[in-house]
Amino acid sequence: MIPADLAANLLSPPILLFLLGFAATLLRSDLEIPPAAAKTLSLFLLFAIGFKGGVSLAQSGLGAEVVTTLGAAAFASAAVPLWTFFALRRRLGAADAAGVAATYGSVSAVTFITATGTLSLHDIPYSGHMVAAMALMESPAILIGVVLARRFARGADGATHPPGVAWGHLGRDALLNGSVFLLLGSLLIGFVCGPVRAAPLKPFIDTLFPGLLALFLLDLGILAARRLGDLRRLGPAVVIFAFLAPLINAALGLGLAVGLGLPQGDAILLVVLCASASYIAVPAALRIALPEANPGIYVTLSLALTFPFNIILGLPLYVAAVSALIGS
Repeated sequence: MIPADLAANLLSPPILLFLLGFAATLLRSDLEIPPAAAKTLSLFLLFAIGFKGGVSLAQSGLGAEVVTTLGAAAFASAAVPLWTFFALRRRLGAADAAGVAATYGSVSAVTFITATGTLSLHDIPYSGHMVAAMALMESPAILIGVVLARRFARGADGATHPPGVAWGHLGRDALLNGSVFLLLGSLLIGFVCGPVRAAPLKPFIDTLFPGLLALFLLDLGILAARRLGDLRRLGPAVVIFAFLAPLINAALGLGLAVGLGLPQGDAILLVVLCASASYIAVPAALRIALPEANPGIYVTLSLALTFPFNIILGLPLYVAAVSALIGS
């Protein structure tokens, strides 16, 4: 990636709005997004991401190769939060470990878009259904994060609570949570409608999404800065995790890509999706589904540390690794 392209991505309006919110809190400004407006922003972003993913899936169809790739993406989205949660639970507690697990099991749309730009720059083709894979990877991580948080929550007596609750009940409760239900439901609606019947909504989504995303990240910047002290108290181990996790998760994606025999472009995007960490859909969902999780931990880790690492160093490493094992 040439310096001009790198600067264009790092200096995008959503990232700058996040930094503005962060600075507003540090400088003790009274800037804030009203809670009702913040919830509305969250719901819109969840709907837009799910709906666009469903439309992309309808365009690509459900052939064997597509289904296998989507299955591998869903598997990665389920596997990453599991190892992340148990690696961090003793240090962070169940709720915050679940928040980080859901964040790193899910994906960053901006990182994905940056990766597609890198592929275009190098004339490396990729399949359209990888956009659907991106949307599909949001939900399993959120679902598993909520389930783990509730399963391993501790009661007032300090014991894991509730020890005898059935996993099926917990899964159903998490699946029917409003934010997760909206994400899955909008994915299904986009798939059923397809590009023709979804066309009337396209201007609405495409026009509003960038601006509302920027406002949403402004709110996240305010929240992250307010709880920055929590991250400082966690020590260097958690900071190191933010740089090691994308490499571990990229290795998982690379193994899946090689095992499935994916073409170079699709393999690179799968690796990038596995390595990225969400700072849009998951924070939007967790603010509703898991409010006890501290966004000052999972948002700051993903956006302030893992995101720039992936953009600056990760992408060249992932492209080189895929090219070495798969070739062009």
